Amino acid sequence: MIRFWQIVWFSGLVAASACTKPENRLPEPAPEPFTVTAPENLGKTVPFPAKNPFTREGVLLGRKLFYDPTLSANNKISCATCHMPQKAFTDGAALGTTGISGKPLHRNAPTLQNLAWHKGWFWDGGAKDLESLNFGPLKHPDEMGQNLTELVTELKNKPEYPPLFKAAFPQDSISTITITRALAQFQRTLISANSRYDKYVRNEGGKLDKKELDGLTIFQQKCSNCHTTDFFTDFGYHNNGLDNTFPDDFEAVAWGRGRISEKPEDIGKYKTPTLRNIALTAPYMHDGRFKTLEEVLEHYNAGVKNSATLDAALQKNAKPGISLTEAEKTKLIAFLNTLTDPEFVNNPDFLPAR
Repeated sequence: MIRFWQIVWFSGLVAASACTKPENRLPEPAPEPFTVTAPENLGKTVPFPAKNPFTREGVLLGRKLFYDPTLSANNKISCATCHMPQKAFTDGAALGTTGISGKPLHRNAPTLQNLAWHKGWFWDGGAKDLESLNFGPLKHPDEMGQNLTELVTELKNKPEYPPLFKAAFPQDSISTITITRALAQFQRTLISANSRYDKYVRNEGGKLDKKELDGLTIFQQKCSNCHTTDFFTDFGYHNNGLDNTFPDDFEAVAWGRGRISEKPEDIGKYKTPTLRNIALTAPYMHDGRFKTLEEVLEHYNAGVKNSATLDAALQKNAKPGISLTEAEKTKLIAFLNTLTDPEFVNNPDFLPAR
């Protein structure tokens, strides 16, 4: 059953557009605008910038580009190489090595879900919007390593792309701007909001057993300072005690938010990840150092390291961290498993067009 916040694509539009001969084509119609909505517990409306509104043609083009390895310098790596739908758009690696150089990256590939509501992107908030975010992996020598000028030429030379870009952006040609705008439109539709937890809070027949409900109570008491609301993130930046030293090598990548803000009080802080689909997105933390949720909870229980920027929420007890018994950990994990959204990871609208 298609729910009201899911989108029904008309893939035939792509095929028809691609097969029309230029000499027989009628004047290009304006792209078809549409509204992407979300369920009530995510606020119903899905934000987008005025410069890049949703259009059916734009989102379809963005989906095609997302799965196209042409976007990489060696024509072997697509966005989906590191952001796989079945893993909630992560890659299952601590520090991926599937990029063009084969070298391990310095950050774990974050999940792509509910991105439209974020206020900063990347682990350190280095991108101000989704449109600018896309240029990072496209150009990075260890990720897709693409020369953007050459990419534009490649796409222009592929027969299927000029009519698709013309349909999505009638006033523009294929350019770096239209490439990233199409990608961003698609990425904003990647909405996860139909887990068992969601059905429970929306009174849609979802049921949580006693262990899961106990876990929800523990979560609200001990974890919701940072993993707030039904987004399960405050979209902010926190030092959660992973380290107490922060070297400035590798372009100060270990500084986290401090690398971007250049403020001492931000060193060691990283963006709060969403906990939605957390059972599918291992390994965990910005560097993927924890393989399991059990390891994550034990870190908060006994592994938090003190430093000048350690989050205040982790300094409330005699020792830094969050005191958790083994029984509480078990219940917390039971609750976290209710955040898995099977319809999100299997949604055909998010998969490449057949």
